[in-house]
Amino acid sequence: MNLARKNLLGIVSAVMLALPALSCSDSLISPNGARLRPGAASRTELPLGAFSWLTPLGTGTASPSTFDATGSSAVSVCVWAGSACSGAPIAHFSTTPAPGVGTLTTNTTVGQFEATLSLLGSSFTTRKTYRISAVRGTTEIGAVLFDAVRGRWALTRADGSLAPLLVANELPIRFHVGLVPLAQIKINEVESSGGTPDDWIELYNAGGAAVDLSGFVFKDNDDSHNFTIPAGTSIAPGAYLVFDTGSGANQFNFGLGAPDAARLFDPFGRLVDSYSWTAHAATTYGRCPSGTGAFVTTTSSTKGTANDCSVPVKVNEVESDDGNNPDWIELYNPGALAVDLSGFVLKDNDDTHNFTIPAGTTIPAGGFLAFDALGFGLGSADAARLFGPGGTLIDLFAWTAHAATTYGRCPNGTGAFLTTTRATKGTPNDCSSPITVRVNEVESDDGSNPDWIEVVNTGSSPVDLSGFVLKDNDDTHTFMIPAGTTIASHAFLAFDALGFGLGSADAARLFTPTGTLVDSYTWAAHAATTYGRCPDGAGDFVTTVSATKGVANACPGAPPTAAPWPGGPDIVTVDALNQFSSNLSGLIYEIGTGGAPDVLWAARNGPGSIYRMIFDTENSIWIPDPSNGWSAGKGLHYPDDTGEPDSEDLTFTTGSSAGMYVATERNNSDNGVSRPSILRFDVTGTGTTLTATNEWNLTADLPPLLANSGIEGITWVPDAFLISQGFFDVAAGHLYNPAEYANHGGGLFFIGVEGTGVIYVYALNHTTNGFKQITSISAGFPAGVMALQFDRELGQLWATCDDTCGGLSDVFVIDTMPGSPTFGRLKLTHIFSRPTGMGNFNNEGFAFTPNTLCVGGQKPAFWSDDSNDAGHSIRRGTIPCVKFP
Repeated sequence: MNLARKNLLGIVSAVMLALPALSCSDSLISPNGARLRPGAASRTELPLGAFSWLTPLGTGTASPSTFDATGSSAVSVCVWAGSACSGAPIAHFSTTPAPGVGTLTTNTTVGQFEATLSLLGSSFTTRKTYRISAVRGTTEIGAVLFDAVRGRWALTRADGSLAPLLVANELPIRFHVGLVPLAQIKINEVESSGGTPDDWIELYNAGGAAVDLSGFVFKDNDDSHNFTIPAGTSIAPGAYLVFDTGSGANQFNFGLGAPDAARLFDPFGRLVDSYSWTAHAATTYGRCPSGTGAFVTTTSSTKGTANDCSVPVKVNEVESDDGNNPDWIELYNPGALAVDLSGFVLKDNDDTHNFTIPAGTTIPAGGFLAFDALGFGLGSADAARLFGPGGTLIDLFAWTAHAATTYGRCPNGTGAFLTTTRATKGTPNDCSSPITVRVNEVESDDGSNPDWIEVVNTGSSPVDLSGFVLKDNDDTHTFMIPAGTTIASHAFLAFDALGFGLGSADAARLFTPTGTLVDSYTWAAHAATTYGRCPDGAGDFVTTVSATKGVANACPGAPPTAAPWPGGPDIVTVDALNQFSSNLSGLIYEIGTGGAPDVLWAARNGPGSIYRMIFDTENSIWIPDPSNGWSAGKGLHYPDDTGEPDSEDLTFTTGSSAGMYVATERNNSDNGVSRPSILRFDVTGTGTTLTATNEWNLTADLPPLLANSGIEGITWVPDAFLISQGFFDVAAGHLYNPAEYANHGGGLFFIGVEGTGVIYVYALNHTTNGFKQITSISAGFPAGVMALQFDRELGQLWATCDDTCGGLSDVFVIDTMPGSPTFGRLKLTHIFSRPTGMGNFNNEGFAFTPNTLCVGGQKPAFWSDDSNDAGHSIRRGTIPCVKFP
């Protein structure tokens, strides 16, 4: 196929350039071969003058200041047979010539392309019409017809007029390509995560005239993914046009990912506009304002219409007189989506005082964000103003005098500005009065350990305790609570590094930062345990049953009295004599699936190992599974494949194949050091040892523990149950929201600690090995918690202790009674004595079966005896199959 035909075929979907007039008598050829009269309008939106033939072919002018040096790549000459080239080109000139091909040069000094055609070549014949065409890539951008008369030393143009040759027998070919302004088309909005109906991009015409988009090309960040906009597609000024992965002419056949990009090119390959991103937007990415602004995460998707640039963020609290500390402005997002604050600007009432919020700053839905490094202070008569990146005012608050505390919206985000009860920088405003924090428990005689004072927040909102002061009965003994200390709603917080001790006749007093007494308690003698309010935060101080530092008080007479065991009285041993010499510590039962047997999983603390026990029907006992390396249990190691974790209890989430979680209190290879950790193991392999895939070391989050007084019990509770029961997240100060805890495994882990007698609840991040304590509660045992087991069918949490408390068992449920002071929290409902047929053994593990194994209203329950009393470590009894009233 000859070059001219290639050029013609290559421009079917391209934008066509108009050719300028050569002279009043010139005939011109448009890129598709049709004759155009001088000055006739072309079918393109590009301005006349983009392409000009210069003398002797034409009378256009060159301009170095507007010259596009990349505007052409080749010139060819062919014999013109009326409507098409006849045969191959007789001459070809290129800006990147191959051997034997003439050179097309760019003369930037005068602003023109230059080539020279010899009229004496053997392929050149007089009395024929020739066509000279200029191309850019594969697109013809200009053409002219001429006749040559040998011996006349002149060029006869196609209209019959003559023009002298500048050099005898040589035709200089000169033309100018002007710089054509890029179209005022903007990528305006992008949906990359399956919107309506699928991925899409929206274009916007920011210019004052319609633009023909024929031949424009849309790409993502992969050049092989491209979509050519169909011929005849145009966009009116101020209009929007959408291309998507749905159906129809405006459909592209590739999706948009995260990360990815949206790029728009004109028919000449020039980049018109682009936007790239690193993650899917919660809604869409869009310019704010449409067509001109920077890209932000829109408030809602607005396919084919102006972008939703409304910003729900509000100025929420202002501190203008914080003494030696910087003034600050707090923002609040009452919306349902996070907002990207990159490029937003904070100002006071002076436009020269401005603070640009750094790139990458986001405020989550329902979140608070305070800025104090503003670079300017806030005055007694001033304002706090928030502007969008484009200068649009989002929100403001002005005042005429400093607040005694701060100014804050009550309620948050929507209410009027009031003087708050206290500053709550970065947290919900304290619109309540009086202060809801009270002295709750006091330890004045803890032996070699520091004395401590515990406070409780009885209110429904977190309270910032920064700058509050604790004192005993001596005003010179003071402890200032550190900046940034916040106590969640209904949470407990104990302080022991006071710098002073508490005496046998002394007091505990709490003051505001300004010196106002909030609460106090005075005593005349040390308590045998501690002094604590019963009930918490509201009742009188009494001598508690036991110290409960940082958790709910153990109030005398508060828990139910121990009732007889609710299951059958009979207990039988179900392991072989001396199968385990000692140290069997934890149990959990798993129903077999697909014909596999049921499994009684067991944890042994020395040597640290897991056993997979199956039932031997012939001997009616549980034995180690002889297959897949389980015959002697599997030894455990930490994630670095070292050590021997002291394994005390175990649990799984949706099944053992999803991972086994083991509660450990130390490394037996260094057994004098406390290491309270939760370890996750993959138990599906065939080896004889297991290396942890994850470790959550809780040392820094738990009170100081002796090496052999750490985590003894663990169980998992799924999110679906917690949400259905209205479980309260004490750390967050509101109902539990699983979305706030990334990669946490679909539920929360409840652990029991021997040294404190407390049940702690954690969200475990399986990606970072980070963790967050959600809440805690005292089990009320005179000794520690030794085992935990959650009944997933009945919604009851069992906590058991060993022989040091006579084998008691507690049952907790989540309080669902509206208006109850413990609504949404664990509530102790029953305490049971051990079965009458059970000796006071050192039982450290407890498990039971699902209700599918109920017989006569009872289901099997199992205990593991760490001391292997009478040569046995596993015993079986029963518990009821219905929830306790």
